Amino acid sequence: MTSAGLTFGIYPLGVAGTPTGLAVGPEDDYGKIIEALHQLRGDGKTLIPRNYLVYTRSDAEAGLFSFADRLLHSGLLGDLVIGWIQTADIVLDKWLAFIRKIVRKYGPYLSSLQITNEPNLTFMEGSKSYTRQALVEGVIAAKREARKCGYPMKIGFGSVPESPASVPHFWEGFAELKDKTFVNSVDFVGHNFYVDVFEEPLALPEITASVERVLRNLRKNLAAAGIPDSVPIRVTENGWPTGENPFTRTERTYDQQAVVLETVIRTVYRLREEFHITHYELFGLRDADSSKPDLFHQFGIMRDDYSPKLAFSVVKQLIQELGN
Repeated sequence: MTSAGLTFGIYPLGVAGTPTGLAVGPEDDYGKIIEALHQLRGDGKTLIPRNYLVYTRSDAEAGLFSFADRLLHSGLLGDLVIGWIQTADIVLDKWLAFIRKIVRKYGPYLSSLQITNEPNLTFMEGSKSYTRQALVEGVIAAKREARKCGYPMKIGFGSVPESPASVPHFWEGFAELKDKTFVNSVDFVGHNFYVDVFEEPLALPEITASVERVLRNLRKNLAAAGIPDSVPIRVTENGWPTGENPFTRTERTYDQQAVVLETVIRTVYRLREEFHITHYELFGLRDADSSKPDLFHQFGIMRDDYSPKLAFSVVKQLIQELGN
């Protein structure tokens, strides 16, 4: 469906989510972030920053706008995700109003706006009974506002692979809505997946097979949801951390990170036409805290002081070779 290369993106900040909270460490150095992104882009290649706004309630909006302003002024406002956390109980009307405000204020600077990050994950947005409604109405509201303002930004929503922790019958629920306005408002579907991260170590051929299986299953699920093949898939979160796997107690080296990431990215590239994949966005640029050995603190292709791991040069080469 497309013969172009991949559009690359990356999460540029340090804070990372874990099943029990946030992995944090040294503060972000925006100057070093910009320099690292410049190095990865090289001459003329695209590398879009991908960042998150975590909505909780309307009286906390000022802090989110302040954060978004800092991203804007630092040149890091590219692909933006609006989601919420399990403990937040959102009010739908205020949620939709917030989305419209984001479109109006930042639309000229955004490549895309993604409504929800992991809505079919039971310990994330999927924990709420109203998640599908908030997603559908949020996508429609964002698309209408963007069209009204004349902004070309793409609108989509997020997802994760099916697993024991995913929401049952999530995809079939969209088809039951029979909402053509929603389907016509979706410009892409983002997919967060991490191969060979939370399980026993996989051999490289198994990693390749796992990537293909994840993407094939997503395309099948989109068909079940009534979303056509013409709507592209974006790999919106993918990475392979160094450090110790807390589940298997195995050590994950910098050399392994470089090899696995290259294997995954080349597999996504090979499958881009078959499954209509347009973007690959890496999580992430730097470690949350390189001094902590667990994998949630070491997802970066740089250490927390912005010194590169081996994977940095590998990803840079892949952007030059496979990127738009």
